[in-house]
Amino acid sequence: MTRPQRFLIRMVLFVVVIGALISTVYPPLLEAFNANVPLNGLILGVLLLGIAYNFRQVFVLYPEVAWIDNFRRGQAGLAEAAQPRMLAPMATMMAEKRDSLSLSTMAMRSLLDGIASRLDESRDISRYTIGLLIFLGLLGTFWGLLETVGSIGAVIGGLSGAGGDANALFTELKAGLQAPLDGMGTAFSSSLFGLAGSLILGFLDLQAGQAQNRFYNDLEEWLSSVTRLSSGALGGGEGEQTVPAYVEALLEQTAESLEKLQRTMERGENTRVGVEQHISQLADRVGALTDQMQNEQNLMHEMAETQVELKAVLTKLADRGQRDQGFDDATRTHIRNLDAQAGRIAAELGQGRNEVLETLRSEMKLLARTVAASASTDNRQR
Repeated sequence: MTRPQRFLIRMVLFVVVIGALISTVYPPLLEAFNANVPLNGLILGVLLLGIAYNFRQVFVLYPEVAWIDNFRRGQAGLAEAAQPRMLAPMATMMAEKRDSLSLSTMAMRSLLDGIASRLDESRDISRYTIGLLIFLGLLGTFWGLLETVGSIGAVIGGLSGAGGDANALFTELKAGLQAPLDGMGTAFSSSLFGLAGSLILGFLDLQAGQAQNRFYNDLEEWLSSVTRLSSGALGGGEGEQTVPAYVEALLEQTAESLEKLQRTMERGENTRVGVEQHISQLADRVGALTDQMQNEQNLMHEMAETQVELKAVLTKLADRGQRDQGFDDATRTHIRNLDAQAGRIAAELGQGRNEVLETLRSEMKLLARTVAASASTDNRQR
């Protein structure tokens, strides 16, 4: 999606240029503004509101573009993010189809028509402000002309040549023409501000409209890439008849159901492959544990035999020690240490055997749960 920076830059540059032109001709503009301050102030107020609204029309496109970009990238937490306002119906419709988005031609056209109507509706206020400025300018023109006509009539009615003094008559005429001149100032100043303001808002509305059209075109291109074309006719030849709308909707619904079923079967197949791999790994681990238990069992037999032989040697030594009191204390202590070590080795062997058996039980339980889960998944798929 194209972001509307360039249109915003154009609008800012245009407003800056207009501000520079106003600064160069500020004194005559101020004099024209003072010709009718209430009406000209109203015109300038409408102009400022129109400028702000046109800028807002461009700024509101940024969240919409950001939402579409996030949707296309499939970012996590999109549902919790700020939802778009202009694309709210599309966001609601596509919330459940984020992974596999596929639209029919009718659905795409319905979405685009709704968005186009929203965009066109959002520009109504801007168009109204342009027309309002023109109307206020014409209103000031007719207001000034009415004042001019009325004041001229009053001046002509107030002239009298009874005194015969030409200077006095000219002075009276000069004083009387001040009111018609004020009326003409009102007429021309309001026309100036109204038409100039309408031209300014017209350019800004043009840029805002181009930004919205660019957004609409990008959205249409993206939706066209995820739209599924369907055959719109049955039969062939010259007697070809179009499919009724309800039949086409039923066919599209059936196609979507088949796609969902295919995706479900693919997920089930992936799950089954994963379960088989897990079972194979468990079998390898069980085999390794069996070999380990066999080695430990052989070691235990050897240790048992060694212990028996050691006990026999110790018994012989003890009997010999009873017959012969010639053993010293060091020899007796060494014999007792050997007996204690033999007992400790036997206890450690028993503890190791229990740990191996406990590990084997846990692995067998895990294998049983995995097989049960695989069986339940296969039953659901059937």
